[in-house]
Amino acid sequence: MGLGYTIDTPLKVAHFGISSVVSIIEDELVERMREFHCRENGEPFVPIPKEELDHRAQRITAYLDLMQKLVQRNTEAVRAEPFEPGTRIMQYFEMLPDESLERAMFLDMLAMPQGAQRSGYAEELKRTIKAGAIDVNIMAKIDPQRYTKEGEPLPAEYTDAMAAFRGFANSSVSGSVVLSAGYNPRLYSYIAQFPDFLPDANGRLRKKVILKVSDLRSALVQGKILAKKGVWVSEYRIESGLNCGGHAFATDGILLGPILEEFKEKRDDLEGEVLDMCNKALIESGAPSFPRTPGLRITVQGGIGTSDEDRFLRTYYEMNGTGWGTPFLLVPEATNVDEHTLQQLTTARPTDYFLSWASPLGIPFHNFRPSTSEAQRKLRIDKNRPGSPCYKDFLSSDTEFTATPICTASRQYQNLKLKQLKERGPSEVAYAREFERITAKDCLCEGLGASALIKDGMTPAHKLEAVAICPGPNLAYFSQVVPLRTMVDHIHGRISLLNANLRSHMFVNELVLYVKYLQREIDQVRDVITEKQHKYFEKFRTNLLSGI
Repeated sequence: MGLGYTIDTPLKVAHFGISSVVSIIEDELVERMREFHCRENGEPFVPIPKEELDHRAQRITAYLDLMQKLVQRNTEAVRAEPFEPGTRIMQYFEMLPDESLERAMFLDMLAMPQGAQRSGYAEELKRTIKAGAIDVNIMAKIDPQRYTKEGEPLPAEYTDAMAAFRGFANSSVSGSVVLSAGYNPRLYSYIAQFPDFLPDANGRLRKKVILKVSDLRSALVQGKILAKKGVWVSEYRIESGLNCGGHAFATDGILLGPILEEFKEKRDDLEGEVLDMCNKALIESGAPSFPRTPGLRITVQGGIGTSDEDRFLRTYYEMNGTGWGTPFLLVPEATNVDEHTLQQLTTARPTDYFLSWASPLGIPFHNFRPSTSEAQRKLRIDKNRPGSPCYKDFLSSDTEFTATPICTASRQYQNLKLKQLKERGPSEVAYAREFERITAKDCLCEGLGASALIKDGMTPAHKLEAVAICPGPNLAYFSQVVPLRTMVDHIHGRISLLNANLRSHMFVNELVLYVKYLQREIDQVRDVITEKQHKYFEKFRTNLLSGI
């Protein structure tokens, strides 16, 4: 969902019992949102300057503490409301799924005449109200080295991922950290230093770890790595390799269906093996161990578009939960999309959503052709000034031309890379292909946070107001801007928000994306293909056919 689109979503939806995930890696955006919400809610704001050595972690902790306080306040306010039309407490229970026991009690209460029995039911219902979780996301691989003003490298704990994790660990929030984008040995070793991620004497965890994984193997490998440090993974969140938003971590052609089937068949083995290893590590360290299975959730997200698909994933594959993200970009009550971009999304064609090379991480990235960020990138190329000014360095990792890492979306890098390309003297066709690949990189640090600032009436730093947005291809089937309750009703199957575009089952849509992806990968090396690449494509094809 990008940096800014859910940066304050818990403040919008948690009091309705809806959990959401906040990206916390961009501390400058976090600090500005903290200032905004302090001002909006009458809370004192004391800025945390960049000159503070641990400013990144401190900013994140302060923002999450504020969010926890406001979510608790909002939830108590909902609980105190009367059951009258138009109140948030009515909306809370109206949005519950039809099979929910609490919703059934709510409907029974509404059918009762005024009196002691109805009042008793009302009080009992109010006691069931719980806030949705405030979870945070850290892309583990976004962990660049940071330096002092004098150019000296700071200790490892001040790298971006480590500082972001510390910010969450030191906060009052009791949610989960979602670790995505691969394995970070330094970060994984760091987790066990914080007691909230280890069981107490009763085997309870105050804070939990969620791993976003692509298949069972990655779940088992990473789960064991953390277990050896005494850290239990409470949830494995399976995401479609291509039918998702943001960065796309494609498998070698292994489709979501077979992946879910393997989790279904081997879930107990995964849980038992990792738990034994985790308890052994805890006992050896002298810490309390888990007296019983701490609970394991297997969930799935990516490309879900109907209540039937959602139900199918929960029943046939026995998933403990499902995740919906991209459609909520059309719900202003839940996410931060500026008005201009929001209107673009409502009139978009399916071809406007595409898999790009925009990410400086070198990972395929879902993009939106009409975005102002794309328009700005092309305008800079037309002016013979490709690349972006780089102020934040979150994605700076390239050292091909410099001793200190720089970002491949930066003007500095692209100028150097294009100069190198010209000196090589490739054919006209090869030059055009390489030029496009180099200049496709865009500044995501600024672009993915701009929309939230603009929507809340703030000016992005350096007046970089171009908006980047990264919806999954599933958004092609949604066009209406709707209230939160309306989207929830769609998810529960009470209404349908699908537009007129012909939509296949989510598994078929994913298959189409993988076929297109394979074709794109082949096109990249069509002129000179190595034996290794040929074997990879054959394996990819075999996996696709097996999945079909």
